[in-house]
Amino acid sequence: MVIEVEGLKKRFGLNEVLHGITFTVNNGEIYGLLGPNGSGKSTTMKILSGIIPPTEGKVVVEGINVAKNPIDVKKIVGYVPETPTLYESLTPVEFFSFVGSIRRIPKNVLQERIEKLVNAFGIKEYMNQLIGTLSFGTKQKISLISSLLHDPKVLILDEAMNGLDPKSARIFRELLLEFKKEGKVIVFSTHVLALAELICDRVGVIYNGNIIAEGSIDELKKMAKEETLEDVFLKLTQAREEVAHIVSALKEAL
Repeated sequence: MVIEVEGLKKRFGLNEVLHGITFTVNNGEIYGLLGPNGSGKSTTMKILSGIIPPTEGKVVVEGINVAKNPIDVKKIVGYVPETPTLYESLTPVEFFSFVGSIRRIPKNVLQERIEKLVNAFGIKEYMNQLIGTLSFGTKQKISLISSLLHDPKVLILDEAMNGLDPKSARIFRELLLEFKKEGKVIVFSTHVLALAELICDRVGVIYNGNIIAEGSIDELKKMAKEETLEDVFLKLTQAREEVAHIVSALKEAL
């Protein structure tokens, strides 16, 4: 296994947002972390990426203990946050150059990777504009490209397709499947359940800081006795009745 999470807890002050979650991810696997807003997905992703420390538990990525060696973890991980975090006073050219210098990527290698990824995601025309002036979708593409420049062994993607146009989303989806073939490890969170059903080998459903179900899509469907991942998700997170009640109330009000 490449990622090993055991008994992971995270507290912010007196508020415990992760209550001892456990899961593993293997080479060449796309693992989906699914859950409603506020369930602990983004916190888990940040811990796996070495951005914030765990409060308790064992978190190991490629044999590296995240709590003890967060810098070493960052060297092998490509992380895309839910909302792009970029230097908006730089242009994409300047930002990619900065990322390359931090990652110590040889200039010729960096230039080749930038060119291929920029062309793939169709942002060549924006390369010399200030990032702060660009659309959310373009910023998301810049965030994705910057996460791939150092050819990471592990990808941690938190709602990484937010704001992408259909063509770019398809390109990125196909790219993830190629990375899987290469043996890379991908942890992927999304609210687009059809996408998770399409690309994930296994999923973990996180709810109120706990992993409440885990397995392949087919295994979860059998366990929940449902035919779609959306119905599985709503049933496991106890949202089905709430959805029905809200829709009924809206029908009466409209």
